[in-house]
Amino acid sequence: MRHTGTVVRGIRTPVIKSGDDLVSIVLDSILRASKGEKFDLKNGDIIGITEAVVSISQRNYVTADDVAMEVKKKFPTKEIALVHPILSRNRFSLILKSIAKAYDKVHILLSYPADEVGNHLMDPDKMYDLGLNPYSDSFGETKYRNLFGEEVKHRFTGVDYVKYYKSLGENNIKIYFSNDPKFILKYTKNVLACDIHTRERTKKILKENGGEIIYGLDDICNRKNSKRGYNKEYGLLGSNKVTEEKLKLFPRDGNEFVLEVQKRFKKETGKNVEVLIYGDGAFKDPIGGIWELADPVVSPAFTSGLKGRPKEVKLKYVSENWDETGNLDEYVKSVIKEKNTKKYQVEKSLGTTPRQIPDLLGSLCDLTTGSGDKGTPVVLIQGYFDDYTVE
Repeated sequence: MRHTGTVVRGIRTPVIKSGDDLVSIVLDSILRASKGEKFDLKNGDIIGITEAVVSISQRNYVTADDVAMEVKKKFPTKEIALVHPILSRNRFSLILKSIAKAYDKVHILLSYPADEVGNHLMDPDKMYDLGLNPYSDSFGETKYRNLFGEEVKHRFTGVDYVKYYKSLGENNIKIYFSNDPKFILKYTKNVLACDIHTRERTKKILKENGGEIIYGLDDICNRKNSKRGYNKEYGLLGSNKVTEEKLKLFPRDGNEFVLEVQKRFKKETGKNVEVLIYGDGAFKDPIGGIWELADPVVSPAFTSGLKGRPKEVKLKYVSENWDETGNLDEYVKSVIKEKNTKKYQVEKSLGTTPRQIPDLLGSLCDLTTGSGDKGTPVVLIQGYFDDYTVE
């Protein structure tokens, strides 16, 4: 009798470097783990590969000079505004540093009390005590310092991001605070939208209210180039700082990669597996208030068997509404079996998490791998699609 449900394993691999045959490394690492730790590979297994090693193996990099040149092509002006970037040394600092070198004046508009992924610029309780209305109030750095002090450190990093971002230029960076992107149009009509998940709305608002040259980070480094990296869909979104002068972009050609992994596994093992590339998981830290998803999507590529949302039944609802006729275990299993028939009753799902399967799996993979030194950029998930009826 089966006693476990979903099993998740972080798979150790060699350290991935530029130009590596990642498909072979993924296959060899899983087969080695299976043999060494004595578990079987099965049809329906799911393989997750973190986006970082995919990009590294692809050599999908750009330099600070590449970024400056690309932005200058889009904005052939002397000044530029950057709207609603996240607060991150990893994600945004090198982008800002590159742009600051290319322009006489850079205006930065920061959202408050936090950026879109939950990094706080100020204590929200103090903000309300001071009478600031984040829906209507816009102001500059002088008022910010008068209200919150000369040193406002991030709770976890200890960084004063206003000071830090200004330090990346040569006295040519001005910072403002507003949740209304239109506010920046008072200073320049040339705006680069730096938000992630709300970027299309931001660009639309700016264009409809007098903006002249309007682009987003997804429009920078997004054209195929044989001399440097690129990402046609996301541009600089999802990029990470890897050296003081180089960024790793989100992986390109992801669909081809996951299909090749799937094909190789079928050839070598005879098993039909599903494959996804994953980045940041989509979850929020309830204590720190930080939403993890700084990438544009959780999974930029996945095989077709991972499309859609889970179709599930809430066991606690079914069991608590049992009429005590017959065997409870058999009753529960009979209701579960109905989920793939016309008898399925939507209310029995009780609103099970309506997220896409790749988002759920990507979050599971990200939590398993972590972002540190576990050395497991590959994750093997078994039994994910099995329910209580599967023995």
